[in-house]
Amino acid sequence: MTTFPDPANPRIPGMIKSERRPGLVEAAEDVTVFLKPLIKSPKIEVGEFTYYNDTENAAGFEDNNVLYAYGPERLVIGKFCCLAMGTKFIMSPGTDYHMPGGATSYPFFIFGGSWLEKTADLLPNLPSRGDIVVGNDVWIGREAVIMPGVTIGDGAVIGARSLVTSDVAPYSVVGGNPAKEIKKRLPDEDIDRMLRIAWWNWPAEDITEHVRTIWSATPSDLEELAKKIGRLGG
Repeated sequence: MTTFPDPANPRIPGMIKSERRPGLVEAAEDVTVFLKPLIKSPKIEVGEFTYYNDTENAAGFEDNNVLYAYGPERLVIGKFCCLAMGTKFIMSPGTDYHMPGGATSYPFFIFGGSWLEKTADLLPNLPSRGDIVVGNDVWIGREAVIMPGVTIGDGAVIGARSLVTSDVAPYSVVGGNPAKEIKKRLPDEDIDRMLRIAWWNWPAEDITEHVRTIWSATPSDLEELAKKIGRLGG
């Protein structure tokens, strides 16, 4: 019988338990959760099978890891992403409210009273860096920080403790503060292949049947499989 985890259940009962951290947690499902069923905010969208790992409070991702979500900007995360402990998303108000282009970065209006009355007319003109968009099959390392308006392409890898201030190309590896491209994961022709294959959009049954190939084959081999089963896009 074909089985795979239920993306509608945040807990993952079939997770392999850690042998390296005895006593820290009783079971791996306590620290690794699928995010999609946990998200309540209409401004946050997470694709199926994307998980977050946190030994302290994995289920608290929306409150603890998506910061300054006061405005209309959205956080969009694709399918099959891996988010390590401490990953943070800084939404646009976290920087825009400080008016960095003006004479001061102090946000007078947030304290109300006369400070708000005398600056309220400026609020509609506050800049916005826009949504944060994370593609599919993206791995974000421990304690990485993603800044407002950033788009991270499919298949990218973000190094631990990176500060991502600009867009990240598909299938690239970035790291540092600010994050810079370290290398491409694949040659350009294979990146094009993977974006056409887009295996993350296949039905879960197809992914499960061919999971060994998806996980271990070359992009050209996966392309042949996609053609064979009628899953090759554009």
